Amino acid sequence: MKQHYMIIDVALCFDCNDCFMACKDEHIGNNWAPYTDEQPRHGHRWMNILRTERGKAPRMDIHFLPMPCQHCENAPCIKASNGAITRREDGIVMIDMIKAKGNEALVKSCPYGAIYWSEEAATPQKCTFCAHILDHDPVLTMPRCAHSCPTNAIVHYLLEPEEMEAKIKEEALEVFRPELGTNPHVFYKNLYMYTKNFISAEVLVNGECFEGANVTLSGASAASATTDYFGEFKFDDLADGDYTLKVTSENLEYSTDFTIDGKSLNLGEIILR
Repeated sequence: MKQHYMIIDVALCFDCNDCFMACKDEHIGNNWAPYTDEQPRHGHRWMNILRTERGKAPRMDIHFLPMPCQHCENAPCIKASNGAITRREDGIVMIDMIKAKGNEALVKSCPYGAIYWSEEAATPQKCTFCAHILDHDPVLTMPRCAHSCPTNAIVHYLLEPEEMEAKIKEEALEVFRPELGTNPHVFYKNLYMYTKNFISAEVLVNGECFEGANVTLSGASAASATTDYFGEFKFDDLADGDYTLKVTSENLEYSTDFTIDGKSLNLGEIILR
């Protein structure tokens, strides 16, 4: 049958926190039994926003990763719950508020940190994909987080698995931490902005920004570019490893070797001689 999915574009998220606040508005003060108890006013981030800073000023960037429950097909929380957490036929993972009551250990069963403990209800809680809305609201047919996103960074889909597979290939979608083998139903576009690194620099000739120099990168990844009006270039989506960078223009050249090891690099000023 059709499954619920979410696609989040890292390039479009600017940390406005509208999704976070919409989730709070929907669940604080509202008990949507049997889907979930009321969300506590403090401490819970069912739509959490992770942040990373890459590079070094002035060539740096900041990106954000909205992180709801991933609604995994192979959810570790289900395996640890002894029947208190189940996956619906439409792909939504739900916590049974009665069966899970008192089981605080389930909080640690999620490798994404998406389960929270409610002292008030004495039960674990998390994002439900707003299943109470999807099941009963004929007008708002999406989770509140997707409805509130001003840039469409968060988009909800109800698709056959075959349709989703085609979309994954067409849009180069990825899951966060694929090594876990959990098969999430939350996919990311431009995930490299959060998980990978870049190198950047400024090319100068005779003390002036040099436009049009040829820049080639080889090693763990290969790419080429030309410097812009400000003499700058940037290679992104780079895996850790050893690289060689060459900059040339007519009879001018520069070459250097470097290693990316978990962080982006601002190579500073490159002088062509």
